[in-house]
Amino acid sequence: MKKWRAGVAVLLVMLALAPMLSGQMQETLDYEALYKIRTEGFTQQRSQVMEIMSYLTDVHGPRVTGSPQILAAGEWAVKRMSDWGLVNARLEPWVMPPPANPNNPPGFGKGWTNDRFYMQVTAPVPFPVIGYSKVWTPGTNGLVSGDAVLVLADRESDLDRFKGQLKGKFVLTARMRAVNPSAAPLMERYSDAQLEELAQQPVPTAPAPQTTPQADFRALQALNNRLQRMLAEEGVAAWVEYGRGDGGTIFVQQGASRNPGPNDPPAVPRVAISIEHYGSIYRMLQRNVPVKIEAHIQNTFFDNPELFNVIAEIPGTDKADEVVMLGAHFDSWHAGTGATDNAAGSAVMMEAVRILKATGVKMRRTVRIALWGGEEQGLLGSRAYALKNFAEPSADRKTWVIKPGHAKLAGYFNVDNGTGKIRGVYLQGNEAVAPVFRAWMEPFRNLGMTTLTIRNTGGTDHLAYDAVGLPGFQFIQDEAEYGTRTHHSNMDTYERIQEADMKQMAVIVASFVYNTANRAQLLPRKPMPPVPQGGGFGGGQGGPPAPTPPPQRPPQE
Repeated sequence: MKKWRAGVAVLLVMLALAPMLSGQMQETLDYEALYKIRTEGFTQQRSQVMEIMSYLTDVHGPRVTGSPQILAAGEWAVKRMSDWGLVNARLEPWVMPPPANPNNPPGFGKGWTNDRFYMQVTAPVPFPVIGYSKVWTPGTNGLVSGDAVLVLADRESDLDRFKGQLKGKFVLTARMRAVNPSAAPLMERYSDAQLEELAQQPVPTAPAPQTTPQADFRALQALNNRLQRMLAEEGVAAWVEYGRGDGGTIFVQQGASRNPGPNDPPAVPRVAISIEHYGSIYRMLQRNVPVKIEAHIQNTFFDNPELFNVIAEIPGTDKADEVVMLGAHFDSWHAGTGATDNAAGSAVMMEAVRILKATGVKMRRTVRIALWGGEEQGLLGSRAYALKNFAEPSADRKTWVIKPGHAKLAGYFNVDNGTGKIRGVYLQGNEAVAPVFRAWMEPFRNLGMTTLTIRNTGGTDHLAYDAVGLPGFQFIQDEAEYGTRTHHSNMDTYERIQEADMKQMAVIVASFVYNTANRAQLLPRKPMPPVPQGGGFGGGQGGPPAPTPPPQRPPQE
């Protein structure tokens, strides 16, 4: 009899402990609050995510860090979130850390905008050229006209034969590449098989052999610098290159340093044009057919630009001194209007806090949104924020100096992979948080959110949190057209945004933030990482752009 009673007692204890042992059952979900969040985010008459998108892209346009456009967009976002009832909405300045290399100049450098771009082939047959200035390069100082010439060089000595011949010329420096038909679809969503593969733990293997030896890269960098210096000394009209992409899509970024040092070559007007137009000019020059071009490019530089993150809050209740953060980068490149990269993430995060405020759901912890500046130059805004508020390396870079905010951060959520809907979460190696997120994902399985992966996705602002030992996460998103069409391209516009996906993202983000704000404990953390050596943490200096490897030689005729 006593043995039977003892067995029952053990069984009861095990049943009582089962929720805690399972991890997933430990998480209680407030379905009434989740219902309110879904209703607010999915009701057509209430959702504002696409209106936010239009203001960020159509009204304010590209938002290059340090430009008047990003400042105007930031001021608009502050006012909009204040109108929704968020508090402490502000533009919070950040500063560049001292450069790791003492030979580099301190500070961010100049702001930049492109105000006019016109380029036309005028002979032998006129046609307009699709193209864009590269960021941080000068304009043409009015309308200029001149001959196009080929300057093809594999080594520095090859440049000598062009000395004294390039003044006022439009100089093409890359060999033509092959343009193949597009066999793969531009628009892609994750298949079940792909998600299953993504969920698997990758096993480290030996790194693949380096395809470009470091010595070759240094030689290429030296050639690139010598070429740029020669073009400046010669007084060329413009440096003309083709952009990655085809079919009218041109991927364009920077073409000179935003903060040049004394050893950097002077910048010249530098443009990326469509591969189809580049090919036409290139082939005519190969056949010794004279080509004339005219252009009017107006670019403006701004000294001492304002550098800021957009911050706003929803105050918590009994745990108001603890904070849940959500964010996305606010800056963009310039050829499009920065829609998928990353007005999409900014609009989703703004809509998420609007939903939380509009529904009136109660949250124990304070919710803080941060829209980051300087992400495209090396996560500068988010890293500056982490250094100021959470932790910074000691002077000897042996230990971390922990700030008071470090113990008070519950977690950070990021969106920066385009317009594709959320399919899960990259766990960033944080196994302990998996059962928590698995429980939180369950209500959204019918919206396609099914996958947790221990892997990380790099290159965006959650890394600033992970670098100081805080739980920061980027959501898994459908690729959509991100890598094939929109990322850093002239096609990154409002029209490429998927409305249904944006609403899905805003609802899921709002729900994850709500759950984090009301959870009994902070989200689990990984062990504190070592201090990075060599001054790496805190953002780079954004020096001269990496050289473009020379394309293959054309076949001999």
